[in-house]
Amino acid sequence: MPELPEVETTVRGLALHLDGRRIERVRVLREGLRYPFPRDLAARLTGARITGLGRRAKYGLIHGDRGDTLVFHLGMSGRWRIDPSAGDRHDHLLIEAEGRTFALNDPRRFGFVDLVGTEGLDRWTGFARLGPEPLGTGFTPAHLRTALSGRRQAIKLALLDQRIVAGLGNIYVCEALWHARVSPLRPAGAVSAAALGRVVAATRLVLEQSIAAGGSTLRDFLQPDGALGYFASRFSVYGREGEPCLRPRCGTVVRIVQGGRSTWHCPRCQR
Repeated sequence: MPELPEVETTVRGLALHLDGRRIERVRVLREGLRYPFPRDLAARLTGARITGLGRRAKYGLIHGDRGDTLVFHLGMSGRWRIDPSAGDRHDHLLIEAEGRTFALNDPRRFGFVDLVGTEGLDRWTGFARLGPEPLGTGFTPAHLRTALSGRRQAIKLALLDQRIVAGLGNIYVCEALWHARVSPLRPAGAVSAAALGRVVAATRLVLEQSIAAGGSTLRDFLQPDGALGYFASRFSVYGREGEPCLRPRCGTVVRIVQGGRSTWHCPRCQR
């Protein structure tokens, strides 16, 4: 599933070609993806000029000058294709804007699209209960200490709770906890202030590194220009079960299951 860096990479790639253009035509090629497309999607978008693009958690945002924002989620296999040379049966939404074509492609159809009034965007059902952005000023050790106080839940699972911090997924939580030398099994409320400081710093580090590398291509994800994301080649623990820890003279990476998801960590250096 595309996570925060992949969505950020997608938004930045789209912005280079879409920002400032006027939408001339919208073609809805099926009823919807995970959920139906808004019935008035084409009517409300056609003629609007794009005034900016952004991201909230794992959602991409395309703002228009008519007061609406297109919100998209890439699901498990979604991506945008820019000026595709040929159609694809998994293209489900086409946006034509002053000579450029943008196709939303999603083979598994777990993604979705909504059209939301920009002024009420913070109150939209997907955003109303989200925590702070991990790359924003609100994600601090003090915030984590307050949010995790008294929690017996494992720190790994707590960091996946979108109400605590928005946009983190399995890959980057595993990586951040390794960099922070914090065991994913440690009860969240028992993590020291110093360790929480390391978690915040490590989270920012791995996200920024992944965005710079274009995200992580595991199965389906491609950037809008078709390029692969190369951060997967730099994973420290994710998917490395049985391999040696990258810290010199340390232990071996193991895989456990937490909350129905795989967790990779080094039991020797992550305490």
